[in-house]
Amino acid sequence: MKHIATTVMLLASLAGNSAIAASETSRAQRVVSLDYCADQFVLKLLPRSRILAVSPDADKDFSYMRDSADGVRQVRPIAEDILTIEPDLIVRAYGGDRHATIFFERAGIPVLQIPFANNLEEVRTTIQFLADQMGVPERGAEIVSEMDRRLDKLSVAQTNRQAIYMTPTGVTTGPGTMLHEIMLAAGFRNFEQRPGWRSIPLERLAYEQPDVIAAAFFNAEAIHPSLWSPMRHPVAKRQMQNKPTVMLHGAWTSCSGWYLLDAVEALAAANPEDGTP
Repeated sequence: MKHIATTVMLLASLAGNSAIAASETSRAQRVVSLDYCADQFVLKLLPRSRILAVSPDADKDFSYMRDSADGVRQVRPIAEDILTIEPDLIVRAYGGDRHATIFFERAGIPVLQIPFANNLEEVRTTIQFLADQMGVPERGAEIVSEMDRRLDKLSVAQTNRQAIYMTPTGVTTGPGTMLHEIMLAAGFRNFEQRPGWRSIPLERLAYEQPDVIAAAFFNAEAIHPSLWSPMRHPVAKRQMQNKPTVMLHGAWTSCSGWYLLDAVEALAAANPEDGTP
């Protein structure tokens, strides 16, 4: 019921934020995405002929759609650079400064803002909303249907097994985040029950261990943990050495899109149906 309520609230919010006419955005043939979260949706939903430019991060290793970004023009999220190439629609999650939407709309360019999704239900809603706004509702429906098919195929039963999310910088997460939702969708309980983002609980890990480690960004070249990272502590290192570890690619979890299912499936594969190790 909680997810249904939040989805209804998101739909109401999206309806209220659709100040730009759908007919205006659906006809856009020169679409620019301002950040790599926006890149994912633009590259997935639109044919290349309608994509004018993507962000400089579109082809980075943390971009899920990096292969599709090959050969696509890149533009910095700077007003002068954007105006020079004359787009007729801008798609953004966070790109540009906090006044970006107001600035571009005053310049006569509609801005399609990607809403923040808190769970998989809202990811579905967001995908269809963006597809509708950009005039490709059938494409959105295809992606949502594929998500549902993959989730139905998993048919994961909730178990008492616990998973903990760990990064090279010593960060974990509890309820209220998408990573928490991913663990639940894979049938695990979250070892970290305090809400939000926080440091790995070293003291608790000294006497209580999770069943599985959900590790992300350990192969990312751009992340350089400090000498004070909790992951350098022997207690944290022992978890990685002694417990089954599922490596979650950063591109699966960096933005809230359909590709979160890759992370769910990888974790679910480490969670037997009967809940035994």
